[in-house]
Amino acid sequence: MAKILVVDDEEHIRYLYSEELNEAGYEVITAESGDKLLEKIEDEKPDLIVLDIKMVDYNGLDLLQDIRNRFYDLPVVLCTAYDTFKEDVKSISADFYVIKSFDLTELKNKITMALEAASPSE
Repeated sequence: MAKILVVDDEEHIRYLYSEELNEAGYEVITAESGDKLLEKIEDEKPDLIVLDIKMVDYNGLDLLQDIRNRFYDLPVVLCTAYDTFKEDVKSISADFYVIKSFDLTELKNKITMALEAASPSE
């Protein structure tokens, strides 16, 4: 079972993603901010991160750079309510992007694709 770390400052989003991804068969852990995020990744060893871009105290694109610097191969799916982030060169190191929606079909599809791409085929 893959472990997914959801990083979002909105509690209802963390709850929604946790419920839906648990039902889809994933183990889900959450973080409400980028505070001590690298330590959490080190401790929890998630297989994938779902990362919000716009958080109150943190810029998700800066966090993405930090994650890439320490955990180069860890798949990251960026989530955002806006698509303007695509113009930011920092976003290029994400594996996938998803525009936030209450329908998590696209998110689940991107998670599946990212995990398949990250795991060496048997």
